[in-house]
Amino acid sequence: MDQYLRPGRFIDSDHPTVVEFAECHRGVSREPLEQAVALYYAVRDGVRYNPYRFSRDPQHLCASHALADGESYCVPKAHLLAACARHCGIPARIGLADVRNHLSTAKLLELLRSDVFAMHGYTELFIDGRWVKATPAFNALLCQMFGVAPLEFDGRNDSIFHPYNDSGERYMEYLVEHGSFAEVPEALFFGHLRRVYPHLFEAEGGRG
Repeated sequence: MDQYLRPGRFIDSDHPTVVEFAECHRGVSREPLEQAVALYYAVRDGVRYNPYRFSRDPQHLCASHALADGESYCVPKAHLLAACARHCGIPARIGLADVRNHLSTAKLLELLRSDVFAMHGYTELFIDGRWVKATPAFNALLCQMFGVAPLEFDGRNDSIFHPYNDSGERYMEYLVEHGSFAEVPEALFFGHLRRVYPHLFEAEGGRG
């Protein structure tokens, strides 16, 4: 478990701002489960989800960068939750998957030229002897705007995309699981994104 507790390049759990955030939001309980739940909600709603913050700069994957920016996409937010958990002594790792978004905005579809969100990131936390998935990407206010119930997390059950929105329309589906990692493998991450969205890597600045 040591590799899931150490600070990493992207899961920079020893960064001063991450340490401060974790200490502020871990709660008064010393129970790992209760701390994990408190940290989940702090990351989910404390850093606004914004898919347009994607960058080809690996530094932007860091937990500390998401915290400093105040808004980010799924992978850095997953890193932030993992970093906070590791600081609190809770083993944490990152899961990556391709998902299909059936309710994407026209603007995002135009940018990605696809309804597939490649390399969606979520956090896996080791609580009470088992790995539990937590997806802190979508803040509650954003979910309200899109008519989607925000994902809750109780520390015992996996928290992943709801398959339907509040109106019963299909919302998200998992297509490909890339695996779980102590640290996001940079070559795999950017290499896959380049294959799925080559135009984003040809554009100046690579932001999307």
